[in-house]
Amino acid sequence: MGVSLKDVAQRAGVSIKTVSNVVNNYQHVTPAMRAKVQKAIDELGYRPNLTARHLRKGRTGIIALAVPEFGNPYFAELAGAVIDAAARHDYTVLVDHTAGLREKELLVSQGFRSHVIDGLILSPIHLETEDLMARTETAPLVLLGEREYEAPYEHIAIDNVAAARAAVRHLVAQGNRRIAFLGSRTGQERQPAHLRLRGWREELAAAGITPDESLVVVTDGYGREDGAAGMARLLDREDRPDAVFAYNDLIAIGAMRALTERGLRIPDDVAVVGFDDIEESRYTTTTLTTIAPDKDAIARLAVDSLVEQLSGRPVAEPRRPRPGYRLVVRESTTSRSDSGHTEDL
Repeated sequence: MGVSLKDVAQRAGVSIKTVSNVVNNYQHVTPAMRAKVQKAIDELGYRPNLTARHLRKGRTGIIALAVPEFGNPYFAELAGAVIDAAARHDYTVLVDHTAGLREKELLVSQGFRSHVIDGLILSPIHLETEDLMARTETAPLVLLGEREYEAPYEHIAIDNVAAARAAVRHLVAQGNRRIAFLGSRTGQERQPAHLRLRGWREELAAAGITPDESLVVVTDGYGREDGAAGMARLLDREDRPDAVFAYNDLIAIGAMRALTERGLRIPDDVAVVGFDDIEESRYTTTTLTTIAPDKDAIARLAVDSLVEQLSGRPVAEPRRPRPGYRLVVRESTTSRSDSGHTEDL
């Protein structure tokens, strides 16, 4: 049999209620008493029954995270950060995959599996504000991702325009003038790609460089093969770019492959900046300069918001926190000796 509260109380020489107060982290316990009970807990190896604790509160102890694609390492890394953040609140995370399909995003947001989860963290791509406004499911919802919504739900997202400007500013500072944007999409004005393209335009203009719209490359997707194909189109031009700002790291890595296959040097011939700071970017043959969103902060803010809502805090005025990000300078934009530093932005 497992160790019970009664066993801990007997070892510590206190009441079961006192042990319960310590286990549930109630404030009105003296430091000396807390240390005494904790010592007994450690000696006996007591582990609280989290399932029973959640059930007493009418909850399952499970929150869901729905992301558009598992093939993108960014979402895998973000999921790991959410799981870690949830564990600190004794919650288990159910991870769902929408494949970026609107019908699946609707299904998840409208309460699919609501009988087994207490709240939902959702990173949508195709949902509209109207879809969220029509939501009848009462379980707490927190939105992730940079698409803009005017809906009464808390939304955790970095400032994409400012982050993109930081990337382009770095390229300009390295002496680049013909800077391409690789990874644009058409007809998605409130999507992250549009916001990063806007940042590209604004920073070039601020540097006195007229944005060359012919250097904006629309890609079919956001993977390595899309980056390689887009970069190949740029290199087929007579006036190729001297730098590339890619929508994400996967596109940037594909672009770097295409550059290498053409016998071009990175960054001497063409410099490259990505976005996301996935682990792979640190281990490419030429390490990748990138914008690094604070994934741990994104996860922590999202989970904390759900926990607060489950504790009774209303979302009359949803917050729009802006987690930080860094420019991580590596070999794809500067010499090996100058790479390795970061800039908090």
